[in-house]
Amino acid sequence: MAAQRLDGKACAADVEAELIGRVETLKAKGIQPHLAVIIVGDDPASHVYVKSKVRTCERLGIRSTHLELPSDTAEAVLRDHILTMNEQEDLHGILVQSPLPSHMNEEELTDLINPRKDVDGFHPQNLGRLVQGRLDGMLPCTPSGVMRMLRWAGIELEGKRAVVLGRSRIVGMPAALLLGAKGADATVTVVHSRTEDIAKHCQEADILVAAVGRPEMVQPEWVKPGAVVVDVGINRVEDSSRERGWRLAGDVSPEVENVASWLSPVPGGVGPMTIAMLMENTVRAAEMLSE
Repeated sequence: MAAQRLDGKACAADVEAELIGRVETLKAKGIQPHLAVIIVGDDPASHVYVKSKVRTCERLGIRSTHLELPSDTAEAVLRDHILTMNEQEDLHGILVQSPLPSHMNEEELTDLINPRKDVDGFHPQNLGRLVQGRLDGMLPCTPSGVMRMLRWAGIELEGKRAVVLGRSRIVGMPAALLLGAKGADATVTVVHSRTEDIAKHCQEADILVAAVGRPEMVQPEWVKPGAVVVDVGINRVEDSSRERGWRLAGDVSPEVENVASWLSPVPGGVGPMTIAMLMENTVRAAEMLSE
């Protein structure tokens, strides 16, 4: 039988329905959650992503500020924008869209954001809380979206063998920490480019999270029959059969659906959840600052 679909769109819709009520509660107190997104340069994918965030804000009643800067903007200018936004009392979330131009230091700029407004969840203070097993900070959006989707589908994590393919600070490592945290209680292995016999580790996973950015790297023979597979990858690959000449592909081969019990689609899986969790972080930041 084909794998069941881990439907990120449906799960995100449930998250949004809950957030609408929380936004209305804040508005009754005279507070409107407010998210600022800064984008530098003209990367097409980034602009599409930012527009999607702005539309979601409008749908939920969240105020959004969208600041576009040219690719040759000096890093000092961006730093000044971040520091100014930190001081705005009516601004609850600050997001600097990645990737930034090569002349900018992305990690140092992230460090400048007030941790309470770091709705991406990448500030060292928020990541440090996660390492401590604390979930009371801003959680990285994609990993927390993966966890929400697994729980939404009723997938049991306790005692299960989880393998995370990829060790980035944005997805892989936070996902491993969340899967192993109290309340989830999976036994976690992180697999990366220096791991010997990657396929063997993947074959042992009850839950496999693929986040490496390599199109269709995970093949059916890598997957344990009945495993839950979460495909975080979103890659543009050439496809002459398409009018536009390309298609989107995940890190997991579509044929894995014949082996897995659950599989998240690309697109329509983790992507919608990332935006939904960004909105939740923004609302949560507004709630925290209103307490």
